[in-house]
Amino acid sequence: MSRIWIYLFSALCALVLSGVYQVEGMEVYTSSELEAVNGTNVCLKCTFKSTHPLSEEKISVSWSFQPLGKTAAESIFHYQGSAYPAPKGLFKDHAVWSGDVMKGDASITLQDVQFSFNGTYSCQVRNPPDIQGFAGEISLRVVQKVSFSEIGILAIAVGGSIGIVLLILIIYIIVRVFRRQDNDMDVEMEDHTSKDQVL
Repeated sequence: MSRIWIYLFSALCALVLSGVYQVEGMEVYTSSELEAVNGTNVCLKCTFKSTHPLSEEKISVSWSFQPLGKTAAESIFHYQGSAYPAPKGLFKDHAVWSGDVMKGDASITLQDVQFSFNGTYSCQVRNPPDIQGFAGEISLRVVQKVSFSEIGILAIAVGGSIGIVLLILIIYIIVRVFRRQDNDMDVEMEDHTSKDQVL
């Protein structure tokens, strides 16, 4: 009977310890949503915390991309001591390393973003034996670049409206000043006329 309790106790300890190990896993942090203007650069920020000491040689970072409406993800960037961007495909010459793993930063920058970059980006960090935990995910939305002509039209419309209001205000002030001067002159003339009549 005592052997059964020893086996049960051992099994329970094994379960508890494995659960603790899972809780001590890598923690990865990203913003959930991000918006970028077509043709600009955007930083996909990914930071992490590890329960084990950080080592440049051990830490590995993997970024993957899942396009909108698709279930399959593709690897777009890898870092382990050095940066390994995608040698071909959609992100060739677009994804560059901008992190510092010794400071808990696993970020990359997408240069000259395109509408085809719309989708979900996953950041996975490993620092053996810390390989547990979930990947951080960022949903990127690329929006239309505002053209110069649209900005120009808006500036002209706003500037024109302000100019018209200022012009009306200036005319109103000038008319008021001239009317006041005319009234003052009329009063002076009346005063002179009344004084002359008295004399």
